[in-house]
Amino acid sequence: MTFRKISYLCSLMETRKPTRTWLPTLLILLVGVLLFVLNLVVGSVGVPFSEFWDVLMGGGNETYRTIILEYRLPQAITALFAGIGLSISGLLMQTLFRNPLADPSILGISSGASLGVAIVVLLTGKLSGMAVSAMPGWSTIGVTIAAFAGAFLVLLLILALSSRLKSMVSLILVGIMIAYIAGSVTDVLKFFSQKEDVHTFVIWGFGSFSNVGKSQLGYLAGTILTGTVLAFLLSKSLNLLLLGDRYAENLGLNLHRASLLTILVSGFLMAVITAFCGPIAFIGLAVPHLARFTYHTSNHFVLTPATAVIGMDLALLCNLIARLPGFDGNLPINSVTALIGAPIVIYVIFHRQKVLSK
Repeated sequence: MTFRKISYLCSLMETRKPTRTWLPTLLILLVGVLLFVLNLVVGSVGVPFSEFWDVLMGGGNETYRTIILEYRLPQAITALFAGIGLSISGLLMQTLFRNPLADPSILGISSGASLGVAIVVLLTGKLSGMAVSAMPGWSTIGVTIAAFAGAFLVLLLILALSSRLKSMVSLILVGIMIAYIAGSVTDVLKFFSQKEDVHTFVIWGFGSFSNVGKSQLGYLAGTILTGTVLAFLLSKSLNLLLLGDRYAENLGLNLHRASLLTILVSGFLMAVITAFCGPIAFIGLAVPHLARFTYHTSNHFVLTPATAVIGMDLALLCNLIARLPGFDGNLPINSVTALIGAPIVIYVIFHRQKVLSK
């Protein structure tokens, strides 16, 4: 790496003046509060703001109270934390692989979760002769456990293989091959399964923020907050990784340990969110670029919390769009995230090409 490139990377790590940094942060937080409130009042059944305020004060109409507290509030909180976790996971992957198009699923962890769910939904239904959708307890708790187990097993496999692979490119290729293997096994299971179970599996694959009940919110929030704190503690290592392996080692960074910790934290966040919400695309890919564009920095001490709050806003926005009045139920959340995230990725590709051509 030339001195000019190092100077360029160091300049990227410089942030704006504090006043300019706090202004976008305040605006992003205010937008987040507004989106959170809209998630509670907007839907197939509109809730007047007067009734919403009464519910907040502990009273209000019983019907509106049930809609807000039992259905929309858990869904909004799930979207909030899922947006944070996916965005942080994507930021870690993009920094580790120095690839702006890396996302949380690049190592095959979400494919492992899908395989776990396929085994529970498709194989169990085939062996028992009864559709899994007819077993409410197993179709919710069992699917969540299976998704986490599948994702975590792939994560452990990736961590074991990473110690044998010297190149990050090789690790990406191994992750892609694992995803292909998991996908092929899943396809075989789908071919021999009942159509009711295949339908259940396909619906799960669309992703949803409505699968988490009030009793599960504490586990989801606690694990994602833990992962986010760990990601912030890795900020110094991530900043050094941007300088390249040789310079990072010269500055005292243990590359192997830093890479393992980064993969572990990113994979853990991905596994938890996929287990609770299903595979959700584009948020982890697009949000880190929005954070860099907003704050004009690659300093992870700034970029990590910025990515978290922007990811929170984007997930709440996608959940709101998916539940707008006029839709028969909720739109698949992956359809909405793709409509918003894909243009951002296209912009990144063209912008990167423009920068490299200078």
